[in-house]
Amino acid sequence: MKEKENNYFDSIMSGLNESFEFSKGNLKNVKRRKVSIAPIPEYNSKKIKSIRQSLNLSQMIFAEVIGVSVKTIEAWESGRNKPQGPASRFLMLLEQNHDFLEENKILSV
Repeated sequence: MKEKENNYFDSIMSGLNESFEFSKGNLKNVKRRKVSIAPIPEYNSKKIKSIRQSLNLSQMIFAEVIGVSVKTIEAWESGRNKPQGPASRFLMLLEQNHDFLEENKILSV
């Protein structure tokens, strides 16, 4: 077990040393890529209800699909609460692709 821990440590240290050398301009032939992350969208009650209805789902099924309670869906759709983080990101995916649930075998009709 100790040897495995040393391998992890060595790998992490190697990566850190490489990143320091790169930041100093000492490594030229390093692959790099720029990553940008879309902001997490905010959804109001009307938009959430619209997404659910466009998928032809009841509040109960929609709640199960998203992994929240029916009370949460009711609160979102009435404007008492707003979805946060992962739920907002998931709503974004559902809004962009109405076939997302079937394509990812989350829901079969």
